Amino acid sequence: MKVTEHIQNANGKPLFSFEILPPLKGQNIQSIFDSIDPLMEFKPPFIDVTYHREEYEFKELENGLLQKKIVKKRPGTVGICAGIQNKYNVDAIPHILCGGFTKEDTENLLIDLDFLGIDNVVALRGDAVKSEIYFKPEKEGHAFASELVSQIHNLNNGIYLDADLQNSSKTDFCIGVAGYPEKHLEAPSLDSDIHFLKQKIKNGADYIITQMFFDNQKFFDFVTKCRAAGITVPIIPGLKPIATKKQLNLIPHRFSIELPDALIMEVVKAKDNEAVKQIGIEWCVQQSKELVAAGIPVIHYYSMGKADNIKAIAKEIF
Repeated sequence: MKVTEHIQNANGKPLFSFEILPPLKGQNIQSIFDSIDPLMEFKPPFIDVTYHREEYEFKELENGLLQKKIVKKRPGTVGICAGIQNKYNVDAIPHILCGGFTKEDTENLLIDLDFLGIDNVVALRGDAVKSEIYFKPEKEGHAFASELVSQIHNLNNGIYLDADLQNSSKTDFCIGVAGYPEKHLEAPSLDSDIHFLKQKIKNGADYIITQMFFDNQKFFDFVTKCRAAGITVPIIPGLKPIATKKQLNLIPHRFSIELPDALIMEVVKAKDNEAVKQIGIEWCVQQSKELVAAGIPVIHYYSMGKADNIKAIAKEIF
């Protein structure tokens, strides 16, 4: 079932969803199931599975030259989605990136997903690899998420890269895209970011899921701006409970978002990370309660493979 259909069928009841990371290469899918099992009592209608693009490593050869080697540290997104749908009978939503894919790679991936009965995808540009300052698309790939959305939308209309195909089948993907309540770190302003977000909707996206935020007012302001710009699709807030003192510096730096002073001071005063974890749970519970009271249809949690703090939050909300 499509995300938009889940929202319609809920009749105003808030839905619980979360996102997981594929395990590191060499680990099996049981670690994923172990992180999902404790959360199934809250009846998530869908679970997102991230895609991690390749990284580059340079290995020194015996002659002193460096050899560039591509490393995929977290493969398995498509297989994990199939495993989740088979084991739990809930919709699994793979993330699809521009980075690391040609247009043909993307089409073949979408064909595989369609064969597996996967109804939803999230279309993302993706980040630059660590060896690059700015994002660099593949030679025959997409530079922007809006272009990726267009390709998926075209496939939904039976338009494949090979124009000579006859009687081609249409896919029927529900397309999610990312929104940034505090703007994307590369965007010059929030208004310009929303301008390009609107383009993704025009190109065929069906819903928006936001980057994490810790101040609900920033989300509410973002939604107001989106609606004023003519964006009418569902906007799902993404939340992450802070869990360690290190994240005070890591999260603002990595995601270009602000942490509220009240949260910062509570974390600074905490005696250890166990105390920080409890602070993060309590803060996220209050965020969630306020969002539910505002009539938000779905609350999406970035679990990062950790179920215990998400379970503690969900117990208070769902």
